[in-house]
Amino acid sequence: MRTYTLHLDRDAQTGEAHGLERAHLVPDGFSWTAFAFGPLWFLFHRLWLAALGVLVLLVATAYLGRMAALNPFAGLVVTLLVLLLIGLEASSLRRWTYARRGRPVRDAVLAASLEEAEMKAANRWFDGVVPPRPAPVPYANVTSRPSEVAIGMFPTSEGRR
Repeated sequence: MRTYTLHLDRDAQTGEAHGLERAHLVPDGFSWTAFAFGPLWFLFHRLWLAALGVLVLLVATAYLGRMAALNPFAGLVVTLLVLLLIGLEASSLRRWTYARRGRPVRDAVLAASLEEAEMKAANRWFDGVVPPRPAPVPYANVTSRPSEVAIGMFPTSEGRR
């Protein structure tokens, strides 16, 4: 079983078909296609900044390997390790990009395939099981400043002198 995250627009209401039409399901875990194709996978998914970052990372790896005078086998191992990192983090970069574009994670579904995940997500969406995401309250946990001046790490011990 694999976990899939459902990404919808911020203003999508639970139960409405319009919001679900533009939804994206992102599988969690290692991405073999991102491992094999690198920046092309990111460009295919329209993740422009991530594709640019991966391309810069691969070019920098090749340049540093050449400057360090690595033999071809060591360069291959280093490149495979970088591609392994790309395959591991591809879905996280995809989730980050969707959240940055105003499509945060609204639900997580456990399924064996993408089709099953789509069916489960749609059923939960139309049944109203997915709780609406509350709007963030700015500065909710901030308390007011203390009235006394505190210098150092222990302001209560300053007054006992």
